Amino acid sequence: MDRRKFLKQSSLASSLFFVPSFVRAFEEVASNKLGYKRLVIIQLSGGNDGLNTIVPFRNDIYYKERPTLSIAKTDVIKLTDEVGLNPSLTPLKRLYDKGYLSIINNVGYPNPVRSHFRSMDIWQTATDSDTFSQSGWVGRYLDNYGKQPYSAIEIDESLSLAMKGETINAIATKDAKAFYNLARDPYFKNIYNHQNDTHLSEHNLGYLYKSMIAAQSSAKYIYETSKTVSSLQEYPQNKFGKQLKTTAQFINSGLETKVFYTSLNGFDTHANQLNTQKRLLKQYAEGIEAFVKDLKKNGTFKDTLILTFSEFGRRVKQNASVGTDHGTANNVFVIGENLKKQGFYNNVASLNNLDENGDLKFEIDFRTIYATVLDKWLEVDDKKVLNKSFSQLNFI
Repeated sequence: MDRRKFLKQSSLASSLFFVPSFVRAFEEVASNKLGYKRLVIIQLSGGNDGLNTIVPFRNDIYYKERPTLSIAKTDVIKLTDEVGLNPSLTPLKRLYDKGYLSIINNVGYPNPVRSHFRSMDIWQTATDSDTFSQSGWVGRYLDNYGKQPYSAIEIDESLSLAMKGETINAIATKDAKAFYNLARDPYFKNIYNHQNDTHLSEHNLGYLYKSMIAAQSSAKYIYETSKTVSSLQEYPQNKFGKQLKTTAQFINSGLETKVFYTSLNGFDTHANQLNTQKRLLKQYAEGIEAFVKDLKKNGTFKDTLILTFSEFGRRVKQNASVGTDHGTANNVFVIGENLKKQGFYNNVASLNNLDENGDLKFEIDFRTIYATVLDKWLEVDDKKVLNKSFSQLNFI
């Protein structure tokens, strides 16, 4: 494999580009910084329509503003006398009934941005809407507490901004064996044999090469640890299901990874929304149910917290293409075995009190959720990671 092809194709390069050469020494970090509580983050990319996910089926305004896009009252999976789930979320209702689901409504941030890329950057970096950052909130967690690239893994071929730190990046891989084989490539081994050459300094390509060399042990560790477990749980045969199956394999094998990041794409439903969202929510709910069952069978669900978000919600009023345009506030799902606040954490948004653009008003800053997860679940200093102090919620 020639150098150009290797750098272009290697997930080692994409996921560890900013890792300094001394990262190999991190393998010796004290075990008391690792622990076993794990966070699984699920990103619904494109802006999921929260109003057709958590449906206010008793609200006349909802049906007036969405004459052909609304979910019929008879189809809604009722959770309370006022609101219920999209009919595609039946598996989620079973988790709800067991007390495994907390629904946080009206989540957003001040001065919202309706651009997919910018809003996703804001969610991933945990910054203000007028602030730009090259590091993500999980990446900064790694900088301060992870100390190993595989302390956080994104189940994908490339790394999201959320997983990039200032001094250390997470690992991006969706196939542990392929990742390991890549690390054993002859070209890679040739670099390893020349790691002490004087021309490979921190001021030239040696910075990248040494990062790749340091990643070799991570690839070996992930593969050799995770291959000890194979899941017997049946998962949906789609990309998202495969991501969750891989995540479960990593968790159930005892991999010392604290944060896992996955995504489900396609939620930018400007036209013909009903069928698209129905299909995607079905994939999400069926995948989550299989994932929870897999973890429960292996005794790891009690130590796993699952957080699902989307970069923004959609407009209350349907558009001319029987879809919805970009909005603001949305719902966030938290799934776990020992939630302090089960069911609805707070009330759904008022449709009588919209902002000047006809959007839902946000009530809860998403960074208060991050702060809560960091402090109460991962048990670290949330202010050090988020670079600011945020109030915390009481769902875990």
